[in-house]
Amino acid sequence: MKDRIRIANAGGFWGDDLGVLRRQLEGGDVDYISSDFLAEVTMSILRKQQLKNESLGYVTDFVDQIVDVADLMKAKGVRMITNAGGINPIGCARKILSELKGKGISIKIAVVDGDNIIDRIDEFYPDKANFKNMDSGEDFTKIADNIQSANIYLGVPPLLKALESGADLILAGRVTDTSVTMAPFVHELGWKLNDWDKLASGLVAGHIIECGAQSTGGNFTDWQKIPRWDNMGYPIVEMQQNGEFTVYKHENTGGLISIDTIREQLVYEMGNPAQYISPDVVADFSYLSLEQVGENRVLVKNAKGYASTPYLKVSMAFEDGYKATSSIVISGGRVLKKAQEFEKIFWERLNTSYQKKNTEFVGYNACHQHLAENIDPNEILLRLSVYDTDVSKIKNFSMSIAPLILSGPSGVAVTGGRARMQQVITYWPSLIPKECIVSTVHILNAEGEVVESHDIGSILGNEEEMEVLEEKEHTEYVDPSWKEDRLLTVYLRDICLGRSGDKGDTVNIGILARSEEIYHYLKHDLTGKKVAEMFGDMTKGKVTRFEIDNLQALNFLLEESLDGGGTKSLMIDAQGKTFASALLNQQILIPEKLLNKANKKIYK
Repeated sequence: MKDRIRIANAGGFWGDDLGVLRRQLEGGDVDYISSDFLAEVTMSILRKQQLKNESLGYVTDFVDQIVDVADLMKAKGVRMITNAGGINPIGCARKILSELKGKGISIKIAVVDGDNIIDRIDEFYPDKANFKNMDSGEDFTKIADNIQSANIYLGVPPLLKALESGADLILAGRVTDTSVTMAPFVHELGWKLNDWDKLASGLVAGHIIECGAQSTGGNFTDWQKIPRWDNMGYPIVEMQQNGEFTVYKHENTGGLISIDTIREQLVYEMGNPAQYISPDVVADFSYLSLEQVGENRVLVKNAKGYASTPYLKVSMAFEDGYKATSSIVISGGRVLKKAQEFEKIFWERLNTSYQKKNTEFVGYNACHQHLAENIDPNEILLRLSVYDTDVSKIKNFSMSIAPLILSGPSGVAVTGGRARMQQVITYWPSLIPKECIVSTVHILNAEGEVVESHDIGSILGNEEEMEVLEEKEHTEYVDPSWKEDRLLTVYLRDICLGRSGDKGDTVNIGILARSEEIYHYLKHDLTGKKVAEMFGDMTKGKVTRFEIDNLQALNFLLEESLDGGGTKSLMIDAQGKTFASALLNQQILIPEKLLNKANKKIYK
């Protein structure tokens, strides 16, 4: 067994930089490369493609990516593990092997299959799994007849079996974002599947690098601190046998790795920080310690883990009506008033009732709505959207934007033709007992034929029922001097960093204080109630706050804030990426001495 290994990330979503895989191979020595392609929305896209062409259903871009570097990867002895197989990993593997054969290159591929249960729903429901929506609690019967895809989030065990085969490329379908990074640690470092703290360390490492450059300066609040944006560096983890690891990037690459870039990524898409659940371990982020140990190098240690739960998450998608979006550019003086008049004219002329409709003024307040600063733009992109189950209503909408161009106020620029109707495939998260699921590892030869198959159970033998804890507000600590000191008005962005992301219809916003003193004040002042009041009608559900003292962070969960989330949402920011910026742009009162300690610019 090795005492340490290095895993480089080569992409955090389908659409990421295709050149990064080669750059990670050429930039320095690594042992493994992992990449994550499968967001919940991506699964819906893959299903739509497969319905049109049954040979598809995988990430087609990855085929070109791996074929380009397969000879280099093999020459350097680097192995790769990815979930690019989507809902057709065997098809993806055979396409890769066919392309490589034409170039005279041979690699060994292992495929992890068994996550796709779309044809087995009746086997499980209702006797073995009720498939209730784990976010809303809605009953499965509501959508059972419209299900288009159903995929289990598999964990580490089948990936370990694939690694044991010696394959150069391990190609999986729907495995967790973190497991593609965790599995090589377990395999190479000799970790046991009940060594909870080490598994938690692997999960944390996977969480940090799973989104690619988002941990090396991408989406960073203090973007102005990034020294260069060209040749963007992607993250690499060097994991030690004891579970401590360093995050770094190749020399002479763009981006930045600091405690703050890592802190921001740690709170991304986080729920309860004490119970970050995966199929293999439940990690507690509240013990983590970060240390800057060099330029663009951060040491992470003290991960804490607990036994995994008896369930696997199921990512389902179902047919759920249709939507369409139209837009025109409106320019000139008093442009907001003009855009509002266009909005009124459009909806009055259309004179149709929709299940959902939305108007957004892009360039004014489309993302932040009432939280946006009051500005007077020179042009606005008027974005109009509708959703309904009646196709004829969507078609009427699609034909109604063009007449505005010549029969409304002046100063209009055309941005396109008629709106294209889109079928909505909506995400439905659920749970299934682990005992129901057996995955399969296939070993393929150079001709794409399966020469070995191994069935792998999902039960580790040490699962536990977990009491889900809901964090309570802790605001009892009040420094008496706060009341005595002069209060100044500042923007939150000057005393905090922030990062936000989506999980279905829920937004999480992680707010990270720039100093320990400011963090203690924010624990007292920035309550869940205050954040709910700030966002107002933008969030229709409850707002829950969690405290992460070791990261000097507060994590807010805003339920029912994304208009249904994913593909169903009519919002321009359907994934909540701009919510953190909206919150950071708000002003609060803070004692002057805290600002002096933090040495931050004061806005009076």
